[in-house]
This record gives sequence, structure tokens and C-alpha cells, in this order.
Amino acid sequence: MSTHPQVEIAGRKVGAGHEPFVICELSGNHNGSLERALAMIDAAAATGCDAVKIQTYTADTITMDVDRPEFRIRGGLWDGRSLYELYREAQTPYEWHAALFRRARELGVILFSSPFDETAVDLLAGLDAPAYKIASFEAVDLPLIRYAASKGKPLIISTGMANLAEIEAARDAALSAGAPGVVLLHCVSSYPAPLEDANVRTVADMAQRFACPVGLSDHTPGTAAAVAAVALGASVIEKHFTLARADGGPDAAFSLEPAEFAALVRDCKAAWRALGRAQYDLVGAERGNVQFRRSLYVAADVKAGEPLTRLNVRSIRPGDGLPPAELEAVLGRPATRDLRRGEPLAWDMVSR
Repeated sequence: MSTHPQVEIAGRKVGAGHEPFVICELSGNHNGSLERALAMIDAAAATGCDAVKIQTYTADTITMDVDRPEFRIRGGLWDGRSLYELYREAQTPYEWHAALFRRARELGVILFSSPFDETAVDLLAGLDAPAYKIASFEAVDLPLIRYAASKGKPLIISTGMANLAEIEAARDAALSAGAPGVVLLHCVSSYPAPLEDANVRTVADMAQRFACPVGLSDHTPGTAAAVAAVALGASVIEKHFTLARADGGPDAAFSLEPAEFAALVRDCKAAWRALGRAQYDLVGAERGNVQFRRSLYVAADVKAGEPLTRLNVRSIRPGDGLPPAELEAVLGRPATRDLRRGEPLAWDMVSR
């Protein structure tokens, strides 16, 4: 199975050699208001993110309204709530999608979504979504992955809870069904996820194992995990977003506010620029400072014919004299002329 070290999303190249592609995940933090969802797209675009992501499902397409214990959440932010109740609150109604895509186009920001069934894929295809995101819980739904891939757009697949065999199966299903590329996101499916569980070294390991662009879908507090992931080779960073955590919302507790998200974008892209390449030659910013390195200088007046000693030769800044490594070679040699304190030492000042 051939793999793709780079993918292209709405004209943007994503992968090694390109700055990180930062995705602003709106999820259900619109709190049931189309006006708030549109305002979130406005605010997200202003952070400098590369793309905004929504989720496309209804409570009935993602679960069922069944009163059984396994349909109720135990522990965490949503303890005691039924799946149906949670998703009914968090859903982004299908009838909003055209307005959301239109707003994103007006702002020049990429918008795409996570579909959770075939009707969602069809809706997004009709809106010319440039990519599809497969959520962690759907990474084992190979029929859904194949259907989304059949639309001929790249797939971004979160891998939370998936083992190596399941990740490989998801990637292969996407590529074999027509996706022109796949991005795999390391993800810890805990909301929020403690930093100690982030294990962002997995990003580098995934890149080696799967030979495709990799990244991080981050549910930890703050920006540290995302920046660390970029340093380890993440090409994509996804993080939840809200206008204000105090406003509440299904995912508000582990979402970043606008100023925080702008800092995430800035820091991730700065971290990528700082990586550069392994090199040991002078870089531009260093060249002007070479003169201030240490070198050998005459530390006390020396008469012609007198030997050089540790009392009259020292290694000091600046760097116009002989390299400090030559100190042993010049000690004990007679001066070829009178030397004055403060002169940089050169070979023509020393008998050889």
C-alpha cells in the first residue's frame, strides 16, 4: 500500500517541510446558537488558524435514545448524562452548514467537518468540503472511512484508543477507497486529558511507522503538548475553541479562548521555524559576533627577544588574535619585536 508523505487541503500542503496546519475545533461550543457559531468562525479566523472544523451529526445518526446503562456516561465532565441527551445538545444542525461554510469562505479560512454517518458525508460533499475528519471513536468504522474516502478528498484520522493494527487498517481503508492522502493524529480520548497522559513522543513514532503526515489532536490544558508535538514532527495540530469558557458548552472546559488560541498558533509556528536543520556552521545572526570570541592578546609590554609567558599573554575577548588553542605553542617563544599591552597576538610577533 503506497502512502503519501504530504497531502493537500484546499491548496495548502500539509506534511514534512511545511509549517504546522493548525485546526480550530468548534465542536458543540456554539451552545445551540447559529449566531454564536458564526461568531466563533469569525473569532477563529482572527486567531490565524489554518482551518476551522465542525462536527456533522444528529443525535439519531450517532446514537439511539435508549434507556440502558451502556447508553449513559459514567465519570468525567458528562457524568450521568445519556449519549442521546449529550449529542442532542452538542449537534451542529444540518441546516446551519451552508451558512457556516459561506461565512468561512467570506473570511478566507478553510472549513471542514467530522462526519459520523453517510448522510453527513453526503451533506459535506454537497458543500465541497476540502477534507474529512474521522473522529477517534469512529476510527474503527471502516465502512464510514471508505465512504468518506470515496469522495476523493484527504482524510484526517484521530487515533485515540486505536491500536497499531486498527490504525493501519483505517489508513489502508482510506487510501484504497480513493482518499488522495491521509493524516494520522495522535490523540488521547479523555476530556480533558492530563498532560502526563499526552505521550506526544507517539507523534514521532507514528511518522516512522506509517510514512504519512502525523499530528496531534490535543485535549490537554494549555498549549505545551501542542508545541512539544511540533518539535517532534507534528504537521497538524487540532485544538478545541470557545469564545469564553465561562459561557459553558459541552467541551468548554478543555477549550482555548481566542487570545489563548492565537498564542497556540503563534507558538506552534514559531516552534516549527526554530527547528530549522542540523548544522554547525555560522548562521547569519552569529557572524557579527565572531569578533567577540576569545583569542590571544598581549597582556603586558614585552621587549623584543623576551619570552612569552602566562603573565604577558592571555586568552580574552575579543577575537582578533590567535586562537586560544595556540597558547601552548607560543609560550616560551621570544617576541620578534617590542609588543605593547592590548595588541592581538599574531604569528609574525613570535619567533618560530
